[in-house]
Amino acid sequence: MSWYYDFEPQKPIETDKGIKARSKRGDFVKNWWASRWLAAMERVMDRGRLQRGRSYARKGQVLSLTEAAGQITAQVQGSRRTPYKVQITLKPLPETSWQTVLAALAERPYFVAQLLAGEMPQEIEEAFHAVRLDLFPGRAELKQDCNCPDWADVCKHLAAVHYILAERFDEDPFLLFRLRGKSQADILAALGTASSVAGEEAVPEYQAAPSLTVDLTNFWQPGPELADFAVTITGPTSPYPILTRLGEPDFLPEQRWLKANYDRVTELALDLVRELVENDTVATAALE
Repeated sequence: MSWYYDFEPQKPIETDKGIKARSKRGDFVKNWWASRWLAAMERVMDRGRLQRGRSYARKGQVLSLTEAAGQITAQVQGSRRTPYKVQITLKPLPETSWQTVLAALAERPYFVAQLLAGEMPQEIEEAFHAVRLDLFPGRAELKQDCNCPDWADVCKHLAAVHYILAERFDEDPFLLFRLRGKSQADILAALGTASSVAGEEAVPEYQAAPSLTVDLTNFWQPGPELADFAVTITGPTSPYPILTRLGEPDFLPEQRWLKANYDRVTELALDLVRELVENDTVATAALE
């Protein structure tokens, strides 16, 4: 990355054409997989470069960030007129390793359901470790480069790209899979096929159900167990699961307009359901 050991930090050229981080203060990401990515990067950086990288990301110094074939390429506006070029390359998993991982994932329907909803199960690393593989790359599998004169392994320009990339991970967990060599469509198709094959079991012999005593007097009355049935209304565990699954729309350059409406619709829906539950509780109490 670097060739000058006496490099001193300088103030970057300000720009209004960059990608500004959504985070203005505090944590950059919400989901565990994006936090995991950032934590790995932050462990190998000194505090000064880390702070400057966060500042670059929030000010919009990252001019572009593209993903292709296991590689992230970006341009970062630094103190020189010509933007610096940043590359982050992940070593893809071999196809045989992917087949082993997908077979292990297909044995856990809970994983498949969460992936279909655009979420990454926190226990997914265990499935990778069970077959002696890692979802998150180690240092030997991650190649990083910036053409700036800084001597550090991870300079502030690389750090800024990592922070913007982590926000992309936060929205789209399948980005990590793509960088590892498998698209969302490939994974879901493989899991669907594996699950259907695993589910082909012998149909048990039919047994008639025991007859039930019909009591028409109490047929429409709630049973005593209903009082113990509790309902908790909460929002989605992962932000924008449907938008994440559908991907970037062709008719909008970014999803922020959809996300604002998504937040509003979610809030209204939760308020409506809570109101219905509250009204039902009051009505039930009045009948008792």
